[in-house]
Amino acid sequence: MTIVDGLSLSPEHRKCLRPGEALTDSRGNTYQLPRFFYEVPSWEEAKQLQLTEHFALAELITVDCREASFLFRNPPLYVPCAVRILARYLEEFRSRVEAPVYVSANGGYRSPSHQWDRVCPGAQASPHHWASAADIYRIGDTWLDSEKSITRYARLAAALGDEIFVRPFGRQQGETDDHVHFDLGFLTLVPRGYCES
Repeated sequence: MTIVDGLSLSPEHRKCLRPGEALTDSRGNTYQLPRFFYEVPSWEEAKQLQLTEHFALAELITVDCREASFLFRNPPLYVPCAVRILARYLEEFRSRVEAPVYVSANGGYRSPSHQWDRVCPGAQASPHHWASAADIYRIGDTWLDSEKSITRYARLAAALGDEIFVRPFGRQQGETDDHVHFDLGFLTLVPRGYCES
């Protein structure tokens, strides 16, 4: 995939992707949005491009492309480079659970201009904006819609390493009741040969 500096994109794309801008999370911590992106020439290529053995790029970028008002409906598409790291962790998770892992349609990369974030009052920085989080709704034949299934698979995901964050089961803010939230935090990847200055 071709790497693109987000600051060189069209004004419309920069407005949507906000490369290098600061966002604040619910605790008041500030993070810089990704500046470097993979350029994806077409949806067909996104479907064909295997980031790992079992995860195609399209599985992790579906959400923005379903919104008619977004530039993402018409390629080229731009995805933060950290998406490859997320795919590698999901592949390891799939290996540990010994079953297919399904990411929800709105559970992968979401641009900072995603509809949910525009209409949800108080929307804050989310690792989904960095392409470093995924919401897993099913593993093999198991739907993650109960405390038992979510707790079981959240523990297995967290066991991958201290860098993995999963949300607990529940219906309060910051908890989940129909998926396992799997994230690597606000991970930014600066590709070799590129510089942020």
